[in-house]
Amino acid sequence: MKVILLQDIKSLGKKGEIVETSDGYGRNYLLPKKLAKEASTANLHQAQKDQETAAHRAAQKQDEARVLAAQIEKVTVNIKVKLGENGKMFGSVASKDVAEALISQTRLEGIDRRKIELKTPVKGPGSYTAVAKLHPEIAAEFKVEIEAE
Repeated sequence: MKVILLQDIKSLGKKGEIVETSDGYGRNYLLPKKLAKEASTANLHQAQKDQETAAHRAAQKQDEARVLAAQIEKVTVNIKVKLGENGKMFGSVASKDVAEALISQTRLEGIDRRKIELKTPVKGPGSYTAVAKLHPEIAAEFKVEIEAE
């Protein structure tokens, strides 16, 4: 029995794929639980249109990520920190701090705070490199300048 998957199923395939299953598994499990629909000609046609739409959206998101990466790579983020008498920092500068500074200084939309990482830990004032992962295939590097207050 051919079915079109409506959800990802670990042992079978991903959403939108057309797979061959045994009649009992398809009729008694997949169809009643709305995990799949029967692969009739109308459903196959609709699934093909859905795949084309999803591919188009994915291409658009990738293009947007490329444009955003080009903008981010030109940026240098400045962060001011407090230093003690002997030049040691109070506290630390984490990826979250860098993300907030990047968003506030550039006012760019579409940057996920959780996907910004520092390449090396911040030990004191100086220049560091951070990476913003904008898309599974696209990452942008930018400079972070840590200055004393």
